Amino acid sequence: MARVSQAHLDARRRQILDGASICFARNGFHATSMQDVLKEVDLSAGAVYRYFSGKEELIAAIVGEVLGLVREAFEEESRHIPPPTPDDLVSSVLRRVLASQEYLTVDGQSAFPRLVIQVWTETLRNAELAAVLSEGYQGVREAWGRIVIAYQQAGMMRSDVAPDHVARTMIAVVLGFLVQQSLYGPVPVEVLRDGLRALMSVSAPLSGA
Repeated sequence: MARVSQAHLDARRRQILDGASICFARNGFHATSMQDVLKEVDLSAGAVYRYFSGKEELIAAIVGEVLGLVREAFEEESRHIPPPTPDDLVSSVLRRVLASQEYLTVDGQSAFPRLVIQVWTETLRNAELAAVLSEGYQGVREAWGRIVIAYQQAGMMRSDVAPDHVARTMIAVVLGFLVQQSLYGPVPVEVLRDGLRALMSVSAPLSGA
């Protein structure tokens, strides 16, 4: 019996994850059954269960993969000395993440923002998924914290604000942008970049003005 190459195994796993992502983004986690996933990927139950024991494991794998992608993108930016300014950095990372997922669509639009919303909802009832999300969120916060420290050391940002406070704020900006994408349709990343750029230009009015 011929051995199956690692490339083939990886491609099959990718096929299953992509099909499951589309199903979850389209119908939500609760309304999606493993039978729906099997139909989407056009594989037998045996072929799918070889890689994943069930829906919960599929969900955890998708969440872990997406969070890893985001964390790696921010960590890569944090290695620049000094890092790009927040407007350019956030738009660059978002553009990279969205581009990596753009081949997954639901009703002609990117499935990724909708999938993010589904993940948040699922974590409210799924303790294991909440733990996966919490670990990924911590990794992104730490990467952003290093970026903020680099800003402060370069004299680009005031030093009297805790790096973690800025990290949490920037994560909220990114998540809010994805919510808008999910609820109201595609929005160019440049919109977020320009908005951040404008906010960064705000200065306190001169006293007595």
